Amino acid sequence: MKIALYGKTFTPGFHPHIQKLFTMLSDNKAEISIFASFLDFIDTQKIHKPVFESVYSSEKDLNPETDLLVSIGGDGTFLESIPLVFRNKIPIIGINSGRMGFLANISKEDIESAFSSIFNGDHQIELRTMIHFQTPEDIFGDLNFALNEITIQKNDASLINIDAYIDNEFLNTYWTDGLIVSTPTGSTAYSLSAGGPIVVPGAGSFIIAPIASHNLTVRPIVIPDHVHIKLSVNSRSGQYLITADNRTKLVDSSVHFNICKSEYTLHMIKLPSTNFYSTIRNKLMWGMDKRN
Repeated sequence: MKIALYGKTFTPGFHPHIQKLFTMLSDNKAEISIFASFLDFIDTQKIHKPVFESVYSSEKDLNPETDLLVSIGGDGTFLESIPLVFRNKIPIIGINSGRMGFLANISKEDIESAFSSIFNGDHQIELRTMIHFQTPEDIFGDLNFALNEITIQKNDASLINIDAYIDNEFLNTYWTDGLIVSTPTGSTAYSLSAGGPIVVPGAGSFIIAPIASHNLTVRPIVIPDHVHIKLSVNSRSGQYLITADNRTKLVDSSVHFNICKSEYTLHMIKLPSTNFYSTIRNKLMWGMDKRN
């Protein structure tokens, strides 16, 4: 099995867990590729790194026949790794060495059982919807997509107003600090913090959630993901921030853009020991209610 490793850093407390991962990869004769800067970091740690076949630093030099990319870190690291894999439909899984870990949902204690399932073929591929957005200026170049959300935010103390259209039908003018357009995957990210609902992956929907709306009757809305969303922003400063997952740009308020469902989907590994309901139960601590 061809496996690519991606990560940034980890704390010394994670050493025995990543060492266990390296040992499992070696024992199962995996052909390993390592992200260049991650390899540089590993070289500074007092751990025994696995024998690896190659080093990569971009999508272009990652073998397109890679069977699996393993993201080691938190959800931010997972999001950073997506441009490496989505065009070639390389499956991805995340090991959580950080805190919350909705995307990187393999805990350090579960590394052994998770990779036993992977090497035994006891797993499925789950397809996650991505957002595609277009602007005349190609703000993010060929990375004009997001797995979690597209967010528009003010860049100073003044409110911004955002005109939103669904399939050319006027929806609302939002007087707000910002607006989030989220996929079901992103419903447990920024949208959740803004009061948006939790949506099950595969539900075929987008969530539009205002950030600190100045009109308290304006609430998040769930819409089908086959529609086209058009947004026009007016800002007193003449500029605003647009964020696609972990990528942020400052743009002029004259920029208008369209959002729709991407032709690409992210291929995520789904293990028999994990599912969406158990993840939200554990991560949001629903089971901490003493009545349970």
